[in-house]
Amino acid sequence: MTSTPKPLVLIILDGFGHSESHEYNAIYSATTPVYDRLRATQPHGLISGSGMDVGLPDGQMGNSEVGHMNLGAGRVVYQDFTRVTKAIKDGEFFQNPVLCDAVDKAAGAGKAVHILGLLSDGGVHSHQDHLVAMAELAAQRGAEKIYLHAFLDGRDTPPKSAQSSIELLDATF
Repeated sequence: MTSTPKPLVLIILDGFGHSESHEYNAIYSATTPVYDRLRATQPHGLISGSGMDVGLPDGQMGNSEVGHMNLGAGRVVYQDFTRVTKAIKDGEFFQNPVLCDAVDKAAGAGKAVHILGLLSDGGVHSHQDHLVAMAELAAQRGAEKIYLHAFLDGRDTPPKSAQSSIELLDATF
C-alpha cells in the first residue's frame, strides 16, 4: 500500500534576505520565533534573487517582481533591463524596426522626437543608458529636434540622487 504523501508548503518571504553578517541585519535583529523554529526543524533552502540568477546584470539587485517571475519558471528569465542593454551593446537596438520607423516618421515630417523615460542608474525599473541610447538612435536617424522628458526615479535610488544623472545627460548632449 502506498503511503499518503506529506503536505508540502512553499513559503515565500518577500522582502526577507539572508546574510551571514549580523551588522545592520534587520532579520537577525528581529524577534522571529516561528521563522526560527521552522528553520531549525524543517527542510529549507535559499535561492538567489539578484544578478544573473534572475536575468539581471551581475551585482544588480532584484525585486519582488523579478523574483516571482523566475520562481517557478525552471530557467533564468532574462529581464527587460538585461535584454535592452544587450541589444544596445550588440547594435540590435539601433536597428529595431518599431523604434526606427517612429523616429523616421517624426524626422521625415520635420517634427520633434519626444523621448519619455525614467532617468536613473537604479536598473530595476529603468536605466539611464537606455534613455541615452534612444536619443542617440534619434540623432543617428536624422532627427534635428530631440526632447528628453526625464522622470526622476525614487524607488530604487536614494532620494535627491538625480543630480549625477542630469549631469550625465548634460555632458552627453
